[in-house]
Order: sequence, then C-alpha cells, then structure tokens
Amino acid sequence: MTNLTKHRSFWLQEAGVDDVCPPLTGNRKTDVAIVGGGYVGLWTALRIKELDPAVDVTIVEADVCGGGASGRNGGFVLSWWPKFASLTALCGEQEALRLALASEDAITEIGEFCAAHSPEAEFRRSGWLWTATSPAHDRSWDDVVTLADRAKEGTFEHLAPREVARLAGSPTHLAGVLEHSAAIVHPGHLVRALRRRALELGVNIYENTKVKRLNRRGAPRLATAAGTICADRVVVATNAWAAGLKELHTRLFVISSDIVATEEIPNELDEIGWREGPAITDSQTLVCYYRTTDSGRVVFGKGGWSIGIGGHMTKAMERSAGRAEMVTRDFQRYYPMLRQARITHDWAGPIDRTHNSLPIIDWLNREKTIAVGVGWSGNGVGPSVVGGKMLASMVLGRQDEWSSAGLVSARAKHFPPDPVRYVGAHLVREAIVRKERAEALDLRPSRVAVAISNLAPSGLEDKS
Repeated sequence: MTNLTKHRSFWLQEAGVDDVCPPLTGNRKTDVAIVGGGYVGLWTALRIKELDPAVDVTIVEADVCGGGASGRNGGFVLSWWPKFASLTALCGEQEALRLALASEDAITEIGEFCAAHSPEAEFRRSGWLWTATSPAHDRSWDDVVTLADRAKEGTFEHLAPREVARLAGSPTHLAGVLEHSAAIVHPGHLVRALRRRALELGVNIYENTKVKRLNRRGAPRLATAAGTICADRVVVATNAWAAGLKELHTRLFVISSDIVATEEIPNELDEIGWREGPAITDSQTLVCYYRTTDSGRVVFGKGGWSIGIGGHMTKAMERSAGRAEMVTRDFQRYYPMLRQARITHDWAGPIDRTHNSLPIIDWLNREKTIAVGVGWSGNGVGPSVVGGKMLASMVLGRQDEWSSAGLVSARAKHFPPDPVRYVGAHLVREAIVRKERAEALDLRPSRVAVAISNLAPSGLEDKS
C-alpha cells in the first residue's frame, strides 16, 4: 500500500502514484541493487540495462518512486555551467569543460526521453535566467560567466536590464544573464515515466521497502522489514536520507526547500509576458526559484530554511504552512501584479547539500562493492543523467570516461559533526536572513551579518 499519510507535491498529485509495486518479501539475489527510486537510481538502472541488458537490476524504494526530491523539485533542468568555477577548482578546467558539456547533453537526452516516453512531462527548453532582484546582487555572476566564456564562448548571454525584466515578467528583476541550454519539465510525469521504462526493461522495483541495514563487508546484503537482498554491487541513491550514513555524515548537510503553486492564471501571465518564459532564480543565498507551467500556473520555491540533523527528516521537511506563507510573500514581492492569484498547493522537501554543491560520486567501502551518488544540492534533475552514467560504469567494472570522471572519488570538504553543525547552521541562517532582508530594502547589512553569512557553503550558483 502507498503511504497515504504522506503529503504529495502538486506534481505527484497530477502524475498520480496509484500504480505501486509491491514491497519486498522473502530473500532474493541480484547483480546490482539500487537503494532509492528517484532520478539518480532510475537513470542508473536504465544506463546499466543499456550497457548490458542481461544484468539483473533491483531497485528498493522506501516510499514510491519519485516520492522524494525527484517528485518535489521545481522542475528546473539545469546544466553544471552555474557551478563551473567549483567544477574547475575540483577537476581542472579541461575536465570541468567535459562535464559541463556532458550536462548540456543530458538536458537534450531528457528532452528526447520525454518525447519518446512522456510527452505529458511538458519539457520546454526555454533557458535559465539568473537575475539580481536587489542592487547588492548585480553582477554576482561575473566570475563564473567569465570563466565559462573562456572555456566555451557564449555560454551565458548578457542582457540589458529592460530585457531581463521582460523575460521575467516583472520590473523587480534589475539585471541578469541567460543560459540557453536549460529547460523546464514536469518532475512528476518525468519520474513516473522513468519508472515505467525501467519496468519495461526488466528492472525489479520494490516500493514501500525501507532498507534497515546494509552490510559493508563481504558480499553486500540489504535487510528490509520483510526480506533481504544479496547483491554483487549496490548503489546508494537516497538523496538527503544518505546523511544518516556514518561515512557521509560530515559530507552532507540537509536543508529544506519549500514551494507553492498558484491556480491557473494564463490570461494574467499573458498580460505580463511570462506565459512561456525561462526558469528563473534570484541571487540570494536562500535562493528563490520560479517558473510557469503549460497550464498557466506559477510555481515558486525558496531554499534553505528548515535545517536537518543527520538523516532524520521531520514532518516540517515535508510541508510547513508557515514557510509556505513566507514563500508566498516572496512571490508577491517579485510579482505584485499577481497578488490576487490563489495559492492552491504547497509542499516541501529535503535537499542534500555538499560544501561545494557538487554531488558525491564515490565508493562507500574499501572493497568497492557499494557506490554512492548523493549530494545533488538542489540541481539534480539534469546532472542525475550524468551521475547515472558514472555509477553504472562503476558498478559494472567498466574502465571508461565515466568511471574515471573527475567527480568520481573527488576530494570533499567536510562539515562539523552534529550537534555542532546543527547549532552553527542556525546561526549562519539567521545572519543570512538579516543580510538578505537588508539587501532587499537596498540597505547596508551589518558587518557581523555579512561575516557570518560568508560561512555558508556554496549554493546553486557560484557567485562572485
């Protein structure tokens, strides 16, 4: 049975989750077991089947496929160009360019998958607009844009302020740049289509099956409430829940992201010229991100408020009426002309942040029988395709450009352990709130707030 008490996003309510695979019972053996039925787990499974259809692949999912971040995000299909500075620092400029181009190709691949298997997913390649909504954030993109243009000329298009306001549908957007490769998608329809395709290719899927224990030594063995799985190789793709693993505890930091969706207002969107506009983010640390849907809704999200402790997820990580009101106020501040639009849906979800906001693609054990693909930091929709190629090559023992990619087993900066991290994160968040409230009013924030804010890890964008 599906977890009926779980609050579903607008996307999953539209896509539906009534078709549920039965949970695991008894003992079974498989070649590759994947823990997590979201984008990363599903793309990894599909890639394995593409490379070797004879490999037996089994996915175990604690909820339903897409019940986590894959069915709760804003539907932004971004490349790694916003993180090109971080990629370069980690991998070197040549490998960073290869991975950035691969992330562009991944967007194309998602579009092709939607055309073939999920036309209802509303894939729309309308670009990504990185904006400044206060003078303090103007030109915050300069360093990464310069670096990206040096690697591939014309990656970002510099826009006049009037054009930024036009594309965004609101004069509160003061400046910005456009990255053309990005797209928008309906996350619910995409993840459910990936699940259907995996089943068609013979992937075994067990939903409502939470893994309670994972043996690290010897042959990997997963224990669930009613059964066990013995596997030659395992992939852990559990998003924020991976923060509960001792090996990853100080490498991941869990925060919430909250989203609201309006009623359908196509006429109002036509009036402001934002009916089929790009995906948009501002330049705040507690980033706002927003887009329109094909039916004429506005979906508006804000990241970084509720703070997790380890792999424990509170109900507030799933939904918070108070935070939804805060997100609504930000939406109305950016689009005062849409204040009368009724909010019909709100939801939240946990994000697994790393220090540089790039994913962790690594081995969990010395025997290299358990791989992990986590830490997508709010930008996993597109890059999960690339991550799936890396993880598939790793567990299949292939020596290729994906198993040797610069992100595989890359060095990672650690956070302090909990509870030190939990307390410190609240102090940093409060400083960020004070700083960004002042900047929104075009006031100078206090030096203390600025100094403490600078302790925050890198965000969705590499800001100057």
